Amino acid sequence: MDDHRDAWEIVRRADHPNIGLILDSYHTLARGIDPETIRRIPGEKIFFVQLADAPAIRMDLLYLSRHFRCMPGEGKLDVTAFMRAVQATGYDGPLSLEVFNDQFRAGLPRLVALDGHRSLINLMDAVRRAEPALAVDLPEIPTPAAVEKVAFIELVAAPAEAAQLEALLQTLGFRLTGEHVSKAVRRFQQNGVNILVNTEQQGYAHAAFLSHGTCVSEIAVVVPDARQTFARGKALLAEPFGDSPNPGELDIPALRGVGGSLLRLLDAHSDLARLWDVDFKAAGQADSGTGLTAIDHILQTMPFDEMLSWTQFYTAIFEGRKAPMIDVADPEGLVRSQAVKSGALRVTLNGAEARRTLATRFLADSFGAATQHIAFACDDIFATAQALSENSFTVLPIGANYYDDLDARYDLPPDLLARLKAHNILFDQDAAGQFFQLDSRPFGDGLFFEIVQRTDHYDGYGAPNAPLRIAAQARLGQPVTIPKR
Repeated sequence: MDDHRDAWEIVRRADHPNIGLILDSYHTLARGIDPETIRRIPGEKIFFVQLADAPAIRMDLLYLSRHFRCMPGEGKLDVTAFMRAVQATGYDGPLSLEVFNDQFRAGLPRLVALDGHRSLINLMDAVRRAEPALAVDLPEIPTPAAVEKVAFIELVAAPAEAAQLEALLQTLGFRLTGEHVSKAVRRFQQNGVNILVNTEQQGYAHAAFLSHGTCVSEIAVVVPDARQTFARGKALLAEPFGDSPNPGELDIPALRGVGGSLLRLLDAHSDLARLWDVDFKAAGQADSGTGLTAIDHILQTMPFDEMLSWTQFYTAIFEGRKAPMIDVADPEGLVRSQAVKSGALRVTLNGAEARRTLATRFLADSFGAATQHIAFACDDIFATAQALSENSFTVLPIGANYYDDLDARYDLPPDLLARLKAHNILFDQDAAGQFFQLDSRPFGDGLFFEIVQRTDHYDGYGAPNAPLRIAAQARLGQPVTIPKR
């Protein structure tokens, strides 16, 4: 039976203590059946409950079921409404994950199991928050909160490479403004943006460098209550991690994130707000630099079979939303991309599948480092581009034919088109606004920086420009047929 209402009528008529229902969220929700109809079923006649989510794809329901089911919260079905109705019946039996998915079949069993367990905890927490009167057998978990700010991004490097990295940061307009009181960590600042360069020869950061080379080792975000968000992360099976602080230094909560990097948690209402005064000593003065004002977004690359798991990591721990998954055309194959936004935190997750794409090569060259690019926001892309040019910042060169195509697509004013071309700026627009982006050349194993400007309510990431940007980067790198190491 593919309709629980028909199945219940059979069970009701049979009226036998050993005959009951198996409910499956996919069969109810994918067919558009109202889950509220479950509430009229006595809980003791529900013997087993199977749970699955699925993306919003128009295709045969059986094929969708066999290949695209995912963990609750990873798709578009309202599994929370389904479970609210089930809980309202008084059902207290097992919850089973009935998931068929090609990504999970190819994935690491440990990560898939962790993903499934986290999805059940997150689901039942959502059920309790949506309908507090329901009895949910789950310890209290702090409510998810949105990110208020990206406080800093830390890059780890060997001393020799750090000099090159710091020189690049200076061309971006960053100034050295602090040094850690006990560690080889230097703070580079511009307006509200902080980049740390770590050259420690021991501890977590050094281990990250030995594993991945020069890479992003930590991302720190400001939330309303760091301890509460940390507790929520632990309850949702995120791994607490990080070196113990020295006496007198702040103990900053940290969770292990994508690619083994750390996700640090700060807030503005505890001692954690005094990070720069307690853990750092002044070493210089920041200025307006080149006009960079904030971290706009962070792009993290991972194997394709891990995408659903890491998307859920962000959307379960923080209050946020995910955009629809899209395909990005690399000249060497497709890359899947999904954006997650929580307040001031924007993360685009790229799933590398095709063997020769830029994303796959970044993973191979960096031995699995996660963050492939950092995008900075600015208020005037042309003023910033001019300041960058005066600082000898080397931009990613864009072919002239791109601007011919741009003119055909958008019929831009000639003077705007000429300014875009002069500064190698990419452009996109939709009904909500416009988007400008300027990229650096790749550094190290493929890490690069981006400067963007959003106008009005543009909320995307310039996806139509990605193929051209990737092609431009590929032209500067080694041929895909030649191994880097």
